[in-house]
Amino acid sequence: MTRTNPGLDAASVDKLTDAVLTASRLLVAVSVRSIAAAEDSLTLPQFRLLVVLHTRGPLKHATLAEHLGVTPSTASRMVDRLVAGELVDRRHSPVSRREIVLEITREGARIVRQVTTRRRREIAKIVARMPGESRQGLVDSLTAFAEAGGEPPTDAAPEALWG
Repeated sequence: MTRTNPGLDAASVDKLTDAVLTASRLLVAVSVRSIAAAEDSLTLPQFRLLVVLHTRGPLKHATLAEHLGVTPSTASRMVDRLVAGELVDRRHSPVSRREIVLEITREGARIVRQVTTRRRREIAKIVARMPGESRQGLVDSLTAFAEAGGEPPTDAAPEALWG
C-alpha cells in the first residue's frame, strides 16, 4: 500500500531523494564488493534475481520478471545463465504441468547467505561510525522506505511470503 504525505513539498522531496541517491551509491558499492568476494562471475542483477527467489520462494517467469522490473525475455536470459551455473532450478508447477516454476538451488541460497553476511558486516561497520542519536531515525526511515517500495524485511521467512 502506498502512503503519501500531502504536507511534503517538492524541495523536501528533492532533498530526501538526493540523500537516498547518495546512500544508494554507498550501498551498491558494498553490495558489489560482497558479491565479488563470494562469486566473481555473478552480476548485481543476477544476484537480485537470486534474492527475489530466496525471499519470495518459487515463482513463475512472469512473476519473477515483475518483481525484478524487467521484461519476461530479460528475466528468461538471466535465468538461463543461473540455471547453467546451477544456482536456479526450473521445474514443473505442482499445480499445472504446463507452468514452469523457478526455484533457487541450495548453492544459490548459500551464495545469497554468504553475500548477505558479508554485506551485513560491512554495513554494521558503517552504522557503528554514525552518531548514536541518528541511528533510530535511520531505522524508522529505511523501514518506511522499504515498505513503500514493496521490499520484504530481511528477517521475513520465505514461507510467509509465498501465500
